[in-house]
Amino acid sequence: FSGWLGGPPLFEAKYGHPRLRARHLPFSIGTRERDEWLLCMRRALDETVEHEQLRELLFEKMAGLADHMRNREDE
Repeated sequence: FSGWLGGPPLFEAKYGHPRLRARHLPFSIGTRERDEWLLCMRRALDETVEHEQLRELLFEKMAGLADHMRNREDE
C-alpha cells in the first residue's frame, strides 16, 4: 500500500508495476463481486485498524480501486 497511498513506491521498485486491472481481467467482476470484496475489506479494516479516520481513508481508497476492477456490466 505504500506507493498506492502516496508513500515511496517500494513494491513497484522491487517488482515493477502491479498491473492489477490486467491481472484481474480473466475474472468476471461486476457490482456484486466488487461489493463482496469490499465487505471482506471492511471487516478486515474494522478488526485491524483502530484509528477511525485512517480506517475510513483506507476504505475509500479501496472502494475506488474495487470499482476500477469491474470488467463487466451488470445485468
